[in-house]
Amino acid sequence: MAKDKKQAALGFIFITLLIDITGFGIIIPVVPKLIMQLKHCDISEASRYGGVLLFAYAVMQFFFAPVIGNLSDKYGRRPVLLFSLAGFAIDYTLTGFAPSIYWLFAGRLIAGITGASFTTASAYIADVSTPEKKAQNFGMVGVAFGIGFIIGPAVGGFLGKWGIRIPFFAAAILAGVNWLYGLIVLPESLPKENRRAFSWKKANPVGSLLMFKKHPVIYGLIASITLLYIASHAVQSSWSYYGIEKFHWDEKMIGISLTVVGVCVALVQGGLIRIIIPKLGQEKSVYVGLALYSTGFILFGLATQSWMMFAFTLVYCFGGITMPALQGIISNNVPKNEQGELQGALTGLMSASTLVGPLLMTNVFSYFTAKNAPLYLPGASMFLAALLTLISTVLAYRSLHSHKEIVNPVQQEA
Repeated sequence: MAKDKKQAALGFIFITLLIDITGFGIIIPVVPKLIMQLKHCDISEASRYGGVLLFAYAVMQFFFAPVIGNLSDKYGRRPVLLFSLAGFAIDYTLTGFAPSIYWLFAGRLIAGITGASFTTASAYIADVSTPEKKAQNFGMVGVAFGIGFIIGPAVGGFLGKWGIRIPFFAAAILAGVNWLYGLIVLPESLPKENRRAFSWKKANPVGSLLMFKKHPVIYGLIASITLLYIASHAVQSSWSYYGIEKFHWDEKMIGISLTVVGVCVALVQGGLIRIIIPKLGQEKSVYVGLALYSTGFILFGLATQSWMMFAFTLVYCFGGITMPALQGIISNNVPKNEQGELQGALTGLMSASTLVGPLLMTNVFSYFTAKNAPLYLPGASMFLAALLTLISTVLAYRSLHSHKEIVNPVQQEA
């Protein structure tokens, strides 16, 4: 693909991700209140249901993400991405009309099966990126997250004042528009000569994870990234519940707080990452990012006023240099025609960690905020996340220092 076409393709995938994430961000401020309404429970118990909903999504992602990743290696990225976007539209519509929490589960199951947008987008980025540019281009996912979370939660918090179901319908419309945009505009990124036959062995969840076995040099980094995935759910799964419990946030305040997170993520991933990673190098970027993540978790857990959460968000978001650097190192150690399989495996790994993360973090939060809790400690999940991040740092350090060639490999065709 010519250089100008590659840049255009990256622009297309960025817009697709942006609309997708904005739709997801719209619903976040109102999910806790919707669960409380449907189950007639307090915020502590609602967090448990929230964790189970994420678990249901993760189970489907775990089983189907490798299938989707391998299908994209056979048929191309574009049709798979369109299939994914349609699934999100159905999920949001079901949730908007939900008369019981079972409808929420149905929507999450459908979204988990079809939710391949990030897997396919990452493979798309790998298709059109040179090895030295992959880390920076993978940062586009973070930029889309950042901007999506600037727009989405703010809109969701505003719409939530008019009714807690309104944001779900808005998200459904946005997903439909995104599907139409992809149908008309999004080009295919994987040439036919770089495609490969579909393999059920590689497409099953265990088989997809076993692809890492072919590349033992990255074992330590895979373990490191797994712990980081789990730790991240202290924020991803518990943020709204934590804010409601400790600071009495409403939908609008949750939306504002997540908008601030989005601004910080966009600042780091959209601009600073392209300066920091080349300047520090991928290895040092991993260490610095993990240190900032760990510090951010501790500060969140210690916060006693709302303004502190906003101040500490900047520290936490600067840790965002970690994931693109790790992804770049891992991707550069895998052949070009296995990038879709790799991204499917990484998404499967993320989904596997999501079988643990949301349940772990929301249950820890629920346990330490329940009426009969032996110790009232809303920030317990944040402190646990800090510990997991420190262990992740040790694993990354050992891997990178045991295999010095891992940082600058020569990428080969399979």
